[in-house]
Amino acid sequence: MLIPAEVATTPPAPRPWYAHLYFQVLTAIVAGVLLGHFAPATAEAMKPLGDAFIKLVKMIIAPVIFLTIVTGIAGMRDLAAVGRVAGKAFAYFLFFSTLALFVGMIVANVVRPGAGLNIDPATLDASKISEFAAKAHETTLTGFLLGVIPETFLSALTEGNILQTLFVSVIFGVALALIGERGHRLTGALEDLSIAVFKVVAILMKAAPVGAFGAMAFTIGKYGVGTLANLAALVGTFYLTSLIFVLVVLGLVAWASGFSILRLIVYLKAELLLVLGTSSSESALPALIQKMERAGCPKSVVGLVVPTGYSFNLDGTNIYMTLAALFIAQACNVDLTLGQQLLLLSVAMLSSKGAAGVTGAGFITLAATLSIVPSVPVAGMALILGVDRFMSECRSLTNFIGNAVATIVVSRWEGALDRDALDAALGGRPLASSAEAVATVH
Repeated sequence: MLIPAEVATTPPAPRPWYAHLYFQVLTAIVAGVLLGHFAPATAEAMKPLGDAFIKLVKMIIAPVIFLTIVTGIAGMRDLAAVGRVAGKAFAYFLFFSTLALFVGMIVANVVRPGAGLNIDPATLDASKISEFAAKAHETTLTGFLLGVIPETFLSALTEGNILQTLFVSVIFGVALALIGERGHRLTGALEDLSIAVFKVVAILMKAAPVGAFGAMAFTIGKYGVGTLANLAALVGTFYLTSLIFVLVVLGLVAWASGFSILRLIVYLKAELLLVLGTSSSESALPALIQKMERAGCPKSVVGLVVPTGYSFNLDGTNIYMTLAALFIAQACNVDLTLGQQLLLLSVAMLSSKGAAGVTGAGFITLAATLSIVPSVPVAGMALILGVDRFMSECRSLTNFIGNAVATIVVSRWEGALDRDALDAALGGRPLASSAEAVATVH
C-alpha cells in the first residue's frame, strides 16, 4: 500500500556501502575478469550464469513495457499528446542518431585506425561471419516494418520483440483512453499490477552480480584480454569516440536542458555497471524506466521514449558501424570516395533501426551496411570478430546513456519535467516536498 506523506516522515536507514547494487556488480565484474584471465577454461563454463540472468530480465521486459505504456497513455486522456510526444521523440532520435554516424565517419577519417594493416581480403576466413551476413541479407525495410506487427495480440508479449510489444501497448493504451469510465477502472487495476511487476524486477536484480560475473568471466576466458592488443587502435578509437560523444555532444544537450551529464551517469551507475557486465542494455531496461520516473519524467513520456529508443536511438551502434566499416576499408586498402562514405552512412542509418539493444545486433547491421558497398569486402568483418564483444559493451553503454538523456529532454520539451525531482535524484537526496518521494511501497 502507499503510505501518505504525513505518515512516512522517517526516512529509511541508509544501507551500508557493500549492500548497494553498483558495488556488488562492480565486484562481480572484477572477479569475472580475474577468473577469465587466470582460469580461462573455468571462466568459459560460467557462461550459463550470464545467459540465465539475461533470460530472467527478458522474461519481465514485455510486462514492464506494456504496463508502463498502457497506464501512461490511458492516464494522459489527451490522445493528441501521445502523437506529440512520439513526434518529438522521433525527431530527437533521427537528429542525434545521424549526428553519431557523422561523428564516427569524421573520427575514422582523421585517426585512420585501419591504415597500414595491408590486409588481403582473399586471405580472410569469411566462414566465421557467414551467419551474420545471412541474417543481414534477410533484413529488409519491408520485412522490418511487417515484423513490427505481431502474429497475435498475446504473442507480442511472449516473443520478446520490443517493437511488437510497443505497438500493441500503444494501441491498447489508446483504446483504454477512448472508452471512458470503464477504461479508467481498468487503468487503475493495471497500475496496481505494475507495482507487483516492478517488485518482481527488484527481486530479479538481486541476481545481477551473479549474471555480470558469469558474462564477464566468459568474455575474458573465451576471447582473452590479449586479443585487444592486435586491434587496439580500433577499440581505443571507438571507446574514445563514444566517450567524446557522451561527454561533449550529450553533455551539451544536458547542459542546455538544465542538468549535468556527469550527475546523470552517477545516478545510473548501478545500471551502467550492469550493462557493462552483461554487454546488453536490455538487462537494465526495467531499472531505467523506474529511474527516469523517479527523476521527474512523467510515466507517459518514459513509456514511449525508453522502449522506442532501444530500437531507434542507437548512438553507440551508429558510431560503431561507420567507424568499423571505414576501419575494414582502410585495413584492406580500399579508398572510398566521399560519395561512397555518405552512401554507407545512409544505409547504416536505415539498417540500424532493427537492432533492439541485444548483443550481436550491431554486428548484423554492420554486415547489412557493408553489403551495399561492394568495394568493401564483407569478409573483412572477420578482422574485428574477436574484439566485437569488447566493443559491444561500449555500444550498449552509449545507447543506454543516450536514451536516458532523450527521456529527460523530451519530458522538458513537453513541459512535464519535475525539476525538483530531477535535481533531487541527480543530487542523490530524497525529495522531501513530494508525497510520492516519501511514500513507501510494501
